[in-house]
Amino acid sequence: MRGFSRPVGLYAMLATLSACLGAAQQAPDPRRFDGGRALAHTRSVVAFGPRPAGSAALAKTRDYIRKELTALGWTVKDQAFEAATPAGKVRMVNLRATLGGAGAAKRLVIAGHYDTKLFKDASFVGANDGGSSTGFLLEMARSLKQSPPALSIELLFLDGEEAVRLEWRDPDNRYGSRYYVESARKDGSLAQIAALVLVDMIGDADLAIKRESQSTAWLTNTLWDTARRLGRSQFVEEATPIEDDHIPFLEAGVPAVDVIDLDYPAWHTPQDTIDKLSAGSLQAVGDVRLAALPALEKQISEGAR
Repeated sequence: MRGFSRPVGLYAMLATLSACLGAAQQAPDPRRFDGGRALAHTRSVVAFGPRPAGSAALAKTRDYIRKELTALGWTVKDQAFEAATPAGKVRMVNLRATLGGAGAAKRLVIAGHYDTKLFKDASFVGANDGGSSTGFLLEMARSLKQSPPALSIELLFLDGEEAVRLEWRDPDNRYGSRYYVESARKDGSLAQIAALVLVDMIGDADLAIKRESQSTAWLTNTLWDTARRLGRSQFVEEATPIEDDHIPFLEAGVPAVDVIDLDYPAWHTPQDTIDKLSAGSLQAVGDVRLAALPALEKQISEGAR
């Protein structure tokens, strides 16, 4: 019987090794984005009600964001400022959360606005427009924390994207992004921003994200190439120009891309409610964003502009 002891032991060892290798191959990516979690965060934010800049509901939203990020181990800082608006001076606050890249000279900023448009005669909860980007960034924080990248990451929750007046007319819009860029210019940290990826209105159940034609070509191509590789048809090839929070960064010379679906019938209406959103849409954007990270890190390290 001893003559069979080696093969039996060898077979057992090989079987165990094969099982271990199989388990390793099937192990889920620890950075995996969860669209259901992102939608749950969005639902929590929407429950605060209308959240225009300077409102008590937006202050509660900030508390919620801070609590979630701090629990995940991100370093969170307020960037408070006073904005001169057609309605007078309004206190606004950008929230900045950072992770990884100790000693890194460059950082990648992933941003979205968390305020909603002010309507005096309607209840506008902005589930997609302001809510989806907030929920997305909070779930992105959890995903990235599971396996911190070598590159320094900043999650930026922008205040004051929406105009105070009914119509979008400069300079009554993008208060938070303009203040952020101007502050970075003044303190010399603008050059540390390697690139900006902006998300806005990405929860629509009928999601179709066009290429934003003013965005930086290499950033846009990286995301859309990744989407094509993943079979994410929500990223379409048609291009269109959109004025959004990425523009102040582009004007300052920072590479930037806007990921947005503005073809949304409920946009800026009381019908922009949570039932119009889909976890699958948030999942699609999250999958593309995470899968594109290695390519973005490589291009940034090579000095892509």
